[in-house]
Amino acid sequence: MSNSPFSSQKGIQPKVFLYSLVFAIILLVALTPLVHTITEMWWFDSVEFSGVFWTLLIGRSLSWIGTFVVFGLFVWGNYSLAMSLTRYSPFRSVQLSKQDTTIPIKTLVKFLAIAATIFLAFVAASSTTEAWELVLRWWNGAEFGEIDPIYQQDIGFYLFQVPFYNGVRNWLLGLCVAGLIVILPIYGLKGYIDWNRGWQYALIRPAKGHISYLFAAMALLVGVGFWLQRYELLYSVEGVVFGAGYTDVHTRQFSLILMAVLSVVLTGLIAFSGRQSSLKVPLYGLGFYLIIALIFQGLIPSLEQQLVVSPNELVKEKPYIENNLKLTRQAYQLDDIENKPYPVKPNLTSDVFEKHKTTLQNIRLWDYRPLLSTYRQLQEIRLYYRFNDVDIDRYIIDGNYRQVMLSPRELAYDQVPERAQNWVNQRLKYTHGYGLVMSPVNRVTSQGLPELMIQDIPPKSTVDLQIDQPRIYYGEDTNHYVFTGMSTNEFDFPQGDDNANNRYDGVGGVPMPTFFHRLLYAYDLSNLKILISNYFTPDSKILYHRQIRDRIRRVAPFLRLDQDPYITLINGRLHWIVDAYTSSDRYPYSEPFSQNINYIRNSVKVLIDAYDGTMQFLVVDPDDPVLQTYQRIFPDLFSPGETIPDEVKAHFRYPQDFFMVQAQMYLSYHMDNPEVFYNQEDLWKLPTQLYEGNEEQVEPYYIIMQLPQAESEEFMLILPFTPVNKDNMVAWMAARSDGEHYGTSLLYEFPKQQLVYGPKQIEARIDQNPTISQQLTLWSQEGSRVIRGDLLVIPINTSLLYVEPVYLRAEQGELPELRRVIVAYDEQVVMRETLDQALATIFGEGSTTQETTEDTQPRETTPSPNNTLIQSALDTYQQAQEALQNGNWSQYGELTDQLEDILLRLNGETE
Repeated sequence: MSNSPFSSQKGIQPKVFLYSLVFAIILLVALTPLVHTITEMWWFDSVEFSGVFWTLLIGRSLSWIGTFVVFGLFVWGNYSLAMSLTRYSPFRSVQLSKQDTTIPIKTLVKFLAIAATIFLAFVAASSTTEAWELVLRWWNGAEFGEIDPIYQQDIGFYLFQVPFYNGVRNWLLGLCVAGLIVILPIYGLKGYIDWNRGWQYALIRPAKGHISYLFAAMALLVGVGFWLQRYELLYSVEGVVFGAGYTDVHTRQFSLILMAVLSVVLTGLIAFSGRQSSLKVPLYGLGFYLIIALIFQGLIPSLEQQLVVSPNELVKEKPYIENNLKLTRQAYQLDDIENKPYPVKPNLTSDVFEKHKTTLQNIRLWDYRPLLSTYRQLQEIRLYYRFNDVDIDRYIIDGNYRQVMLSPRELAYDQVPERAQNWVNQRLKYTHGYGLVMSPVNRVTSQGLPELMIQDIPPKSTVDLQIDQPRIYYGEDTNHYVFTGMSTNEFDFPQGDDNANNRYDGVGGVPMPTFFHRLLYAYDLSNLKILISNYFTPDSKILYHRQIRDRIRRVAPFLRLDQDPYITLINGRLHWIVDAYTSSDRYPYSEPFSQNINYIRNSVKVLIDAYDGTMQFLVVDPDDPVLQTYQRIFPDLFSPGETIPDEVKAHFRYPQDFFMVQAQMYLSYHMDNPEVFYNQEDLWKLPTQLYEGNEEQVEPYYIIMQLPQAESEEFMLILPFTPVNKDNMVAWMAARSDGEHYGTSLLYEFPKQQLVYGPKQIEARIDQNPTISQQLTLWSQEGSRVIRGDLLVIPINTSLLYVEPVYLRAEQGELPELRRVIVAYDEQVVMRETLDQALATIFGEGSTTQETTEDTQPRETTPSPNNTLIQSALDTYQQAQEALQNGNWSQYGELTDQLEDILLRLNGETE
């Protein structure tokens, strides 16, 4: 008796065994995504975006199922047709084992065809899962109101229509290829492809007709591809600029039209040959087709470029350079940057300082890098807390407009002692971070440490900002799921020798009231403890997708997210604000910033409650056509700008990532004259500075300052520019963030005939100052690490003030202290203990940053003018005595002269 599983005698019947095996495989394959889909549905419902979930699910499902069904039917239809057209086979059966069990060739072929059909349909369906977005963008695409200069089509046609047409063409081409993959082996096995008959007659009718029609369809689709490729000329990299150039428009465009027409002719030849016995006509036609393609797509464009364009490149390419300049500036909103002259005049006086006192009071002395290290040393409190980043924002504090730096204290479970790392602690106990630390950008204690406005656990505030809900369940470092509402309390914060406990009462999380919920989550998360734990109650919830950027991507995968989410304190609660961008790589003629971006808008800001995890997608640029398209696709996702509360708008910042994209593009695209642009006569670069002994690019920095002709100070982001191969400063750009000016940008350009020091030149002047360089060297030799912070260029009135903080850190320590402030103005460079002292040394009395309103804060950094001069005299005297003891007579003489000057001013005399 045969033991083959195909035996039809006692035991499992072959068909039953086969069907059972197939069913088990399908169940195993389908169960995991099914369970995950259910849990994701629950999650979307908990964040109140069920409509988004169903749009995404239906779109992806229809894309997958539709492609699978169409490919499956098409491939199986071609298989069936091939089998019906063939009548004989060179062999009848195939041996399966040594027991001489045989199976008819027809059965084997059918089995292989079923497997191939399922495999090809599955591969095709999996590759088109995201095709829903192409379809919905095509159907809902908004118009830009701008047309391209070559084909006179609205810009939206290229962002929404053309990608869809290319996708359909590629999908149909894949369909034809899949059909050929199945039928060619069938005709080969059954003897309908016989190369012994010669290449002209290798295909035997009726197989020849079947194969010919599929190849004819492919030729037609290739022709459609050539026709659509005309639009790809708008992204050409062959010319002097990105986009269609002279050769593209005058030669390559014609060649593509010619190839599209010839493709139709070739389609007809191939289809006609299906009724003939010979392959001569289509193959000769294909040969002629390839020769024409070689000549018109390769040879002629190359000759025209070399013989016609290159000798007269500027004349020939000028109109296309203008296209590139215009559309690139549109794509990055560079046209919206207001350009103004800035006549630099060193005219700072005490009256000017009084008018710009708010600017002076908000000069940022704390660099975020040493400040982060200081926060970690002073305020992480316990090893399981972590400050990930330092954010910059502004608040009305005790009646004053203040720029502050702040950082949330998140929970870092990986820093919990290893012996305490168990399932209960990870999932039930250590569930959240706690509070934040905040300090003004310009205030320093007598120990060189930041003066904290909000600190400790629970948070203690010395100003009129209070945190009512300090717990952080959703943040940048919350990358694991936790359970709340359990029968055991959560750890809240350390309290002496004991710990305070908490019971989560927020709206965040997915309820788990039943055994069924626990069963599905246990399967989805591959954790049996969820099913067998006794800690669960009917009020239990699971909080997951808690990392804020991941959380946003799951709801809006089509948005690009800023790299720097920042924490805010609004109405006593902690909220994250994340800037989100719409982007594309399909904007005609626009120079790419990166491989997949040549258009970008900061159209959305996402507000996330750090306690509840609730998300609000707030529209800040309603005129963006890409956003308008997604608003039509997801009508319940976005909140209109007019519904945004003022207290939230007050914390909107011009995002640094977007600003850097614009700044990078503006380096060359500030030149709007095509001839100047062609010659690259006025190319700019981003300046460099020194940081911890290394030269690095200057980063944009937020500042509160008053623009020329403005009525009051504003919170803005600024960045200077220098020419290529030179270090002097030629301009600076400011992006505004307050009130009705939010989102607008200004560029102040310096006179070209005047030297304006750039950051690197100021760094060189600092290094060349013997008093400063000697002091920095002395500190380095005494075992301290000298850190020179960001060099800030502060425009005040029509003058420029350069400020650089100096920090000291022990070689083996992690607690930087702010010990000196360097100020450069005009031809003067001084270094003093405080900014007030440095300003007083250069400008005299009336130039300090003192606040005029009542302030209960210590004022180590804001003494009265007399106190400032007294302190400066004392410091200078001590430095002179050190120089005398060291035998440094040159430095001693310089310091004595400085001391005399300070004493004369203190006595009310002038030089």
